[in-house]
Amino acid sequence: QVQLVESGGGLVQAGESLRLSCAASGRFFSTYVMGWFRQAPGNEHEFVAGITWNGDNTYYTDSVKGRFTISRDNAKNTVYLQMNILKPEDTAVYFCAADRRSWARTIRTTRYEYQYWGQGTQVTVSS
Repeated sequence: QVQLVESGGGLVQAGESLRLSCAASGRFFSTYVMGWFRQAPGNEHEFVAGITWNGDNTYYTDSVKGRFTISRDNAKNTVYLQMNILKPEDTAVYFCAADRRSWARTIRTTRYEYQYWGQGTQVTVSS
């Protein structure tokens, strides 16, 4: 079992940056693929970024490539999402999620393939 707690959301202006953190508990965190998803009002969960267990492989949705960076520190049981050049369309609740396939080399992009979820953190970008 893994518990996930996101932090770092807030209200910023377009062009500014935020760094989200996701603190995990549970002994197997370091073996899981981790992902960030977001959900805007009225929309489904959207995959944003993912990272393999050792950080060797990352994957991003097209709309955030070049602006967002996912990383992890397994010693701290934490995954991060650095968001730069934020746009109003990035406004959403951001969730971190864990895919419990230990040592997987591939990153899945649909919400149903992630078994553990945090409660979410709100990111609002004003124009």
